[in-house]
Amino acid sequence: MESYLWLSRTALLLAFVLLLIAIIPFGLAIKSKKHKSAQIALILTGVAFGLQLIYFIARWKAVGYAPVSNMYEFMTFFSIMLIGAFLLMSTLYKQWSIGFFAIPIALLLLGYGSVFSSEAKPLVPSLQSHWLAVHVITVAASSAILSVSFVTSMMYLLQRLDVTKRTRSTKSMEFVLWNLVVVCGFVLVSSYFHLTFSPKTVAFTAQDGIAVEAIYTMPILVANDVNAGFLAIPTNIDARKFNTIIWSYGAGTLLYIVLRFVWRKPLYVLLKPFTLSIQPKLLDEISYRAILIGYPLFSLGGLFFAMIWAQIAWGRYWGWDPKEVWALITWLFYAALLHLRLSKGWGGERTAWLAIIGFGIILFNQIFVNLVIAGLHSYA
Repeated sequence: MESYLWLSRTALLLAFVLLLIAIIPFGLAIKSKKHKSAQIALILTGVAFGLQLIYFIARWKAVGYAPVSNMYEFMTFFSIMLIGAFLLMSTLYKQWSIGFFAIPIALLLLGYGSVFSSEAKPLVPSLQSHWLAVHVITVAASSAILSVSFVTSMMYLLQRLDVTKRTRSTKSMEFVLWNLVVVCGFVLVSSYFHLTFSPKTVAFTAQDGIAVEAIYTMPILVANDVNAGFLAIPTNIDARKFNTIIWSYGAGTLLYIVLRFVWRKPLYVLLKPFTLSIQPKLLDEISYRAILIGYPLFSLGGLFFAMIWAQIAWGRYWGWDPKEVWALITWLFYAALLHLRLSKGWGGERTAWLAIIGFGIILFNQIFVNLVIAGLHSYA
């Protein structure tokens, strides 16, 4: 078991390094229009994808079940599927420059997943089902394909932005990029405090009168107990997780300010030149096709397979658990997007902004709902 775990960790680390390196030749290829750099970048990405598959297989061998049962495993697999989806789309459309934007998103997902425990543990009873693997793998694959639509929509909007003016579109794009930087901030601050901060315990009394202890892994800013010496918040809010959110947005905002100060211009101005190698119409087409593929796959994994697993695990197909509700919201949102595209002729910028919002809903469901909102899926 230990040898397989070592192999999985090593393969994943090497994949992360290769993907990080691959961004450079992708950028050079776009700026210089040299196909040799693009070929190097694609080779590095392909090798990294192979290493990610080795991680997945080796960890499966080590733990004895499909490694998609916690946040570390799910976000890692999400990243693997995103790289696979990019390679598939770049092969179909011969547009390798998408990798310059897709790979950083995949690295963010890997970095986010690495913050959580990678310890191999036995599954709780509700997770001991093959339908869990079918459900989660399908959801991750569909989410990755839908993420490609986010990437190409970002490229489409960046390409069409008039960066000489401050408009609603430029402000919205800056908001999107700021949120991506906040994820970087979360990864950085979590990693730093993991190495330097000793966990602290705060005891308080919950609303039902039961004594509760919260273990903080970051310096304490807020607590549920007014006598704890920190800013007190209501007990119906998880102060420990809210504390993490404050640190993440604080660190992410500071990082964004530093980036703005160093380059002395908004990030969308820096990124715009890297989007000009693809025709806007083709970007719009790729985004639409990705949704056409990802949506029915999500329908299977996020609803149909999920209901089968719910029946096996909890004896009911639907229970209005927060995770189930947000899966339904995600499904309805993309259904509305396709309806507006097909029947109302919404294309171009409208579809691109909707695809970005859809990606935000996916991340909200996979991250915020899993971690902050109490429910049956809080095991993650």
